[in-house]
Amino acid sequence: MIRLLLAMVIVFTAVGASTSARADGDSDTAAITNRLQRWTQAFNARDAAGVCDVFSPDLISTVPEALDGSRDALCGRLSAVLAKPELQLHYDSPDIREIIVSGDIAIVRLFWTLTAQKAGESSVSTEAGMDIFKRQRDGKWSIARFISFSATPNKVLQ
Repeated sequence: MIRLLLAMVIVFTAVGASTSARADGDSDTAAITNRLQRWTQAFNARDAAGVCDVFSPDLISTVPEALDGSRDALCGRLSAVLAKPELQLHYDSPDIREIIVSGDIAIVRLFWTLTAQKAGESSVSTEAGMDIFKRQRDGKWSIARFISFSATPNKVLQ
């Protein structure tokens, strides 16, 4: 009888742990999705500070023009692009293909669609990316590492 009770306690504990872990995973996934949506809104509003808010201080990024980019370097480039009044930029909502959460780390596989317009010329490009989010001390999810490349180059930005 004691073995049966012990087995039942172990099973219920395991089920409870997996249920609570799943609930946390769902809320973490929602929080990360929300961060990406807010990034899009900030970018489209030309809010450079809001754009850079999603990146952790220890960010390392890999993009074609900067293979080992820092947060400061990336934010500088983004601020410069957003400050060009002759250039209209718009990101669609990210096409999030997958979010894997494990503790304080999450991996996001996604695609971005950017429309750029300048001097009557318009170009739409698609960028594939992989973001590694890390939960910060304040509980906020931030991108600590990312890699991105353009599947279709944007002619306006070249």
